[in-house]
Amino acid sequence: MSKNPVINIAKGAAAGMVAGIAVGYLGKKASDDNPKLRKKANRAYKTFENIVDTAQYMFR
Repeated sequence: MSKNPVINIAKGAAAGMVAGIAVGYLGKKASDDNPKLRKKANRAYKTFENIVDTAQYMFR
């Protein structure tokens, strides 16, 4: 480990970005191959969006 904590943070951010890109690529490939998966993912996203909107409304 490096003595400078900024370097450790940069390494962690870079590792997270690489992992995110890999998951995004695999997810896109899977959704392109399976239209039902894309439909379910869109439905799940809309449901999550509604939950977040409801939570924001409750905290006002």
